[in-house]
Amino acid sequence: MDPTISRQMYRTLEPYHAMIYFVPEASSAYERIGLPGRRMGYFASRAAPLGAVSAEVVTAIFYNFHPALVRSVIPAAWQRAKPAQISATRLEAVDAALRRILGASLDTPDVAEAANLAREASTACPSEGRPLLAATATLPWPDAPHLALWHAVTLLREFRFGGHCAALMTEGIDACEALVTHAATGEVPARALQTSRAWPDGEWAAAGQRLRERGWLTPDNTLTEEGQARRAAAEQRTDQLALPPWEHLGEAACKRLRELVRPLSKAITEAGTFPVSLSPWED
Repeated sequence: MDPTISRQMYRTLEPYHAMIYFVPEASSAYERIGLPGRRMGYFASRAAPLGAVSAEVVTAIFYNFHPALVRSVIPAAWQRAKPAQISATRLEAVDAALRRILGASLDTPDVAEAANLAREASTACPSEGRPLLAATATLPWPDAPHLALWHAVTLLREFRFGGHCAALMTEGIDACEALVTHAATGEVPARALQTSRAWPDGEWAAAGQRLRERGWLTPDNTLTEEGQARRAAAEQRTDQLALPPWEHLGEAACKRLRELVRPLSKAITEAGTFPVSLSPWED
């Protein structure tokens, strides 16, 4: 199977998962249980399956956020709400947001079929070296098909994410450099990546200087041929590492799953869920 199919699956499925980081239902739900602010809700809800871990653990696993940003909300979040309560609240917010955006289209045989296919794919996601996937996989499966689909897509997403971090490390790309090289591709504005991950100007500039010294970045912050090759190698390796669930599912079922989820993801995106300046994709 062509490894790029894993990227195609990711691009189609990701909006269905990633909407939870942007919808107002999430912020409201987290505030109700004592987690104020979007950042505390994000870190606490995504890390909750790991248990009440330290800021250092979350920083290491999430890879590209500045440590001070993580420390500003973790472990304080665990003193406000228990991880299990946070996970349950997150799922409630998922339900509310999907029902608002997608309405009656959720209660269809197509969504149930998509949930079954995605769940089957997720059974072929080995957890070795992927602690966030392993922890998320311990959460109970929701009964409602649209929530089971969301949970399956989340597992598939965290599986790919773990491989992506491994690929970045293999290429010698550290946390801030991952963002600088991403910005240098032109896909997402540098300012959006820098501010959302809270990297100070000095550390951002230092990462750029390191990349220029390696010959990866030009003076005007675009990728050199070497930089393009290194970034491409990381993306290709990510695709390869994310392939097992799609090989397990098979090409025909992968195509069918994309057909089923594409209109859902399109509707989520067209509803204005994601900020124009900030991609919901990896990095």
